[in-house]
Amino acid sequence: MRWLTITLTMALASAPITAKDEKSKTDERLDDAASLFSEVMTTPDKAIPQDLLNKSQCIILVPSLKQAAFVVGAKYGRGFVMCRTAAGQGWGPPAAVRVEGGSFGLQIGVAATDVILLVMNERGMKRLETSKFTIGVQATAAAGPIGRNATAQTDALMTAEILSWSRSRGIFAGVSLDGATLRNDIDENQAMYGQRWTLKQILGSGAKPPAAAGRVMEELNKYSSRKGG
Repeated sequence: MRWLTITLTMALASAPITAKDEKSKTDERLDDAASLFSEVMTTPDKAIPQDLLNKSQCIILVPSLKQAAFVVGAKYGRGFVMCRTAAGQGWGPPAAVRVEGGSFGLQIGVAATDVILLVMNERGMKRLETSKFTIGVQATAAAGPIGRNATAQTDALMTAEILSWSRSRGIFAGVSLDGATLRNDIDENQAMYGQRWTLKQILGSGAKPPAAAGRVMEELNKYSSRKGG
């Protein structure tokens, strides 16, 4: 039984380090999310249209994971959801999500793909409050247009609950995410808040954003400080 005692001791000793490492990775992903949004919005003629950003209820930023492997049905993304405050001024605290599957057209070996989703209405927000949902099945979606002055003129864009874009190998464009599943990332939320909160609990709680989220919140407020403005 000595080996069991040694094993348990080592596991307990490494637990604080593991938790610290997970928080460090979460902080890094929050910073990557801020960089993703800033880089997209400062790209000439390729930014998310300002009017769509202003009208959005929530935004989902999924920065690429360096260690991710892209295979059919595999988990390939972890990111964050932020929604407007009740007053429509500024953004609420981030909640973590995982994105799985979907029809991105990715192949094994593609190492850098970033995703941005805009949730455009209350129906889309209600989808976020569930433990998971599939884009194109439980939520209507459309590939988002690019260009800061582009407008949503088609019925698909006007009625879609979610607009989606991706960036791969430096190319940023609207993309269909039909079949992709979004689910709560409880582990990541625990790393941010010290509580195993769901996305619904965070978005509706008025929780104080973690310090590491300061940059991404600042970037969002810089480009869309007033809903409908």
